[in-house]
Amino acid sequence: MFVQILGVIFVLVGIALVIKNEWFIQNFGRIEWAERKLAGGTRAFLKILGPIIIFVGFMMIFNLFGGFVEWVFSPLIRRGQQ
Repeated sequence: MFVQILGVIFVLVGIALVIKNEWFIQNFGRIEWAERKLAGGTRAFLKILGPIIIFVGFMMIFNLFGGFVEWVFSPLIRRGQQ
């Protein structure tokens, strides 16, 4: 149950990052790396990070996060192979 609540919090934070990115910039400042490397700077970084956080939040809500992480890192993990 805790993981689902944490997932809802992740989704809400991700939505806030996308919609209210100017507020985040004014209150937390600019990200220098994003300003140097991305065309849109910090705003583009927040609009990229938001959907990633939303995706992770939905995976946590529907209890899919563990399987996804296992799938992503399965090429690095050798199980049952000798």
